[in-house]
Amino acid sequence: MWSQWALQTDLYQLTMVGGYVLEGKKEQWANFDYFFRKIPDDGGYCVLAGLADLIDYIRKLHFSQEDLSYLERLGVFPKEVLEYLENFSFTGDLWAIPEGTIVFPHEPLIRVTAPLPQAQLIESTLLNVMNFQTLVATKGARVRWAAQGAPVVEFGLRRAHGPDGALMASRAAYIGGVDATSNVLAGRLYGIPVRGTHAHSWVESFPQELEAFRAYAQVYPDSCLLLVDTYDTLRSGVPHAIQVGRELRKKGHELWGIRLDSGDLAYLSKEARRMLDEAGFPNASIVASSDLAEWIVETLKRQGARVDIWGVGTRLVTSFSCPALGGVYKLTALDEKGERMVPKIKRSDNPEKITNPGVKKVVRMYDQKGRMRGDVLFRKEDRIPKGRSFRAYHPIFSHVFKTYPRRFKMEELMVPIFQKGKLVYESPSVHDIRKSTLKNLKQLDSAYKRFRNPHTYHVSLSPSLFRIKGRLLRQASEREMEVSDP
Repeated sequence: MWSQWALQTDLYQLTMVGGYVLEGKKEQWANFDYFFRKIPDDGGYCVLAGLADLIDYIRKLHFSQEDLSYLERLGVFPKEVLEYLENFSFTGDLWAIPEGTIVFPHEPLIRVTAPLPQAQLIESTLLNVMNFQTLVATKGARVRWAAQGAPVVEFGLRRAHGPDGALMASRAAYIGGVDATSNVLAGRLYGIPVRGTHAHSWVESFPQELEAFRAYAQVYPDSCLLLVDTYDTLRSGVPHAIQVGRELRKKGHELWGIRLDSGDLAYLSKEARRMLDEAGFPNASIVASSDLAEWIVETLKRQGARVDIWGVGTRLVTSFSCPALGGVYKLTALDEKGERMVPKIKRSDNPEKITNPGVKKVVRMYDQKGRMRGDVLFRKEDRIPKGRSFRAYHPIFSHVFKTYPRRFKMEELMVPIFQKGKLVYESPSVHDIRKSTLKNLKQLDSAYKRFRNPHTYHVSLSPSLFRIKGRLLRQASEREMEVSDP
């Protein structure tokens, strides 16, 4: 997918790369963090996704002669810059939290330590891939939680944001926990189970609904699931499905189920269940669709809807209620004069936009029951305080802190992906990533999963990182006062 996407970037990435090259900075190393500030839909967590595609992009990133000719025609880039791009390859380090991990605001999800031009160039595609797939994986997890164990099928291909967006969305939704997709290409590429039946057009293409159902059953006798709301769900659709089910049974087959795609799904599903049971089809499944989202599924479950499988499309693959994850990519350290990485900070009048400086690692804290209790950001060189209690500080509000007892288990989340440009990580299968998601969600208390006013998960700074951040902010304020003083 990524072999021809070198130019899939913002122009300002390339102009900065050119500037770094011409200013003698092409060998100056820097550290960038990828993180987000706010959880979509005012939720309590996110599910990280997209790393495998990012790895593929970085591994194959190069500029073809056609790319270079186009850039030359823009009349922006000197020859030296074009020569740098012609020989471009990623030679830096990249650490990341694995896909399927539950993640939270203000913690680095990906850490890129590389020569400035290299770290800069990958920013736009990194954000594009990680923001979108994390957004959809999170939505998938929320829909699955609302379904309370009932299978969920993603079928948003037709309304996804283009073919590549549709494919990424199917992958991400499966990582988030949905059980299958309608996207056949996603099934072939990733091994995701594929599901599908027929549309209203099938029924309308026959003179009568019953004739359409019989024809479908004739073609697919062992997977016959009938869409029953083309004309009248309870007066014709379900009775005709039952009739065809009886005919199938006489031939040694069973009706797989029915699908409801409009109307009052709570009422219709309960009535359809009653009719199927009374007719001797208690094992026939009821599938529900119709612009579903997690809140609608949750409400229908509360109303006692008798739905066995939920089909969710548009509102899942487009993350309809929150169309973008506000992930950002910020410089947090710089190698100055060949010395160690010097922490850098972005100051802002908006406290949430103040960055956490330095090269960092993320440590997750678990209580004795294995439940997630908080994440702490440490400097890369810090020793983890295993076996002793310690304080960790809120990244924005300096007066807020949390004390972690010594009995808590600690786990470093970030793993090496590229080291000195060499890929050292083998991406798990999408099935193993999905298993990780489901395992991690079990370790997260339900208070963080509820849709209304979820509990806030603690992401804190280690004592040393807290002190460095405070010092850099004070220095920035002092410099500001010097400039403003006449």
